[in-house]
Amino acid sequence: MAAPMLRWCCSGRRFAFARVGCGSCHRRGPPTGSTSNGKRGQSSVAQQPHITAQKPRKGEPEWAAVVGLEIHAQIASNSKLFSGSQVCFAAPPNSLVSFFDASLPGTLPVLNRRCVEAAVMTGLALDCHINRKSLFDRKHYFYADLPAGYQITQQRLPIAVNGSLAYSVYVGRKPSQMVTRTVRVKQIQLEQDSGKSLHDDLRSQTLIDLNRAGIGLLELVLEPDMSCGEEAATAVRELQLILQALGTSQANMAEGQLRVDANISVHRPGEPLGIRTEVKNLNSARFLAKAIDYEIQRQINELENGGEILNETRSFDFKLGCTVPMRDKEGKQDYRFMPEPNLPPLLLYDSGSLPSGADPQQVINIDQLRERLPELPRVTRQRLVQQYGMLPEHSCVLLNEVGLLEFFQNVIKETRAEPKKVTSWVLNTFLGFLKQQNLAVSESPVTPSALAELLDLLDRKAISAPAAKQVFEELWRNEGKTPAQIVAEKKLELLQDPEALEQLCRSTLEAHPDVVRIPAGRGRHAGAVALGRGPPLLLSPYSPAELPDNGWPGFIRDPPVNFVSFQLKSRDAIR
Repeated sequence: MAAPMLRWCCSGRRFAFARVGCGSCHRRGPPTGSTSNGKRGQSSVAQQPHITAQKPRKGEPEWAAVVGLEIHAQIASNSKLFSGSQVCFAAPPNSLVSFFDASLPGTLPVLNRRCVEAAVMTGLALDCHINRKSLFDRKHYFYADLPAGYQITQQRLPIAVNGSLAYSVYVGRKPSQMVTRTVRVKQIQLEQDSGKSLHDDLRSQTLIDLNRAGIGLLELVLEPDMSCGEEAATAVRELQLILQALGTSQANMAEGQLRVDANISVHRPGEPLGIRTEVKNLNSARFLAKAIDYEIQRQINELENGGEILNETRSFDFKLGCTVPMRDKEGKQDYRFMPEPNLPPLLLYDSGSLPSGADPQQVINIDQLRERLPELPRVTRQRLVQQYGMLPEHSCVLLNEVGLLEFFQNVIKETRAEPKKVTSWVLNTFLGFLKQQNLAVSESPVTPSALAELLDLLDRKAISAPAAKQVFEELWRNEGKTPAQIVAEKKLELLQDPEALEQLCRSTLEAHPDVVRIPAGRGRHAGAVALGRGPPLLLSPYSPAELPDNGWPGFIRDPPVNFVSFQLKSRDAIR
């Protein structure tokens, strides 16, 4: 059968480290939720039921947790999966709905080429096997926000299968104690999104917005290879970085572009897997970790207290910090999957199997898409470590913060300062100011050019480190001045004339007797730095006991120890 007609559409770019102390096994903790004694349900995945809660043998961990994920990522496309309706976040309700989206009789789906390319590129980035032939199916269920009464998906033969996703976690308290773990990717499939139900409690009404109905989704199914919330959250963050690097999804969880369902069960080590529960619609990595960890502990407490785990769907109440039941799966819902009659099989080709004379507009060439793959986050991290000599955790932070890597690279291009110094200023000073003001990198009042100029002044020793921080504070106030102008106005340049610097130190000492201190020493000579205006300077060749007779202030006439230091602003001045 011929490949389905494709239409063109234009499209609209974090590796993550986490500290994991959970391991793969869990011990009993204090009760964190109520227990229930409902009838045991049947798992809808290939997990054997947990028969009974027996005590472990001596030396064995008490419980092992198993976590799998189903992730829905909204494809970065200007139009929907099977219609030409525009995709736009926060548009007026029901303003972006075509006849097909509303399921009017006689309307037919037209597959979006951009969505197919996004699925293939994501599969290639995750080392999946790309099926040359994939099928579309109808998944029937009846919700008010699903006008057709079914969803078009790929249940039987998805577009990509058998991939893997690597992520790194800390296994100890030191940053160097870091390991790479891998979760298997079972499949990637294309499917439609549903509409949105808006509940009006005041009027006891539910309103339907179909703007989201028909938007293209990538559903990624991750095998149950994780054991705690932080591992799952780290894997999701890594996937988020990959999708953004590929441009296949903006993966903005705050806008619902990346939603996660977690499947969780616990069992005794060596025993069959337990009954699972599903926690749905988690739209934050932080909430994902909290929901999984809570659900693991809830199931452990339930079994420890003699209860049984129900095969049910739950939601996470972020205000209460706990999961609550939504619906049980005692009677497994029959979705009545059937082939989609209005869509022929989706056929993909490589360079060797491409039909002669085929219209490039109507076929997908896997090899061409492979050549278009950008640098993936794991490769970017390795390059940063090798090229700039930074620590792996520093490369992680640069990728995790949206726009921070681009800012760093722009500073590197415009400054002569060493990369390590640039890394320190970007990650410590610049990022610290952003966090204090709760700003994104794009909202920073300090541009890469301004920071590069400031680092050049510091690199050629025109200003001191304390003065540089003072200049940065002035730049952050966004007064439209350059670092050089601020240095000149504030008189922050380093003094190169030893006599002038000595005179400044002497006058500063006499004017500020309250900041002179007498630390312990062993006959070293006295020195001072005034206001960060110069390097440490030897003021006298004599011992401290002789200083009062050589022009030094009288308030150090009887020093209890044998040398003097001076501190003003932020720097000790000892030589």
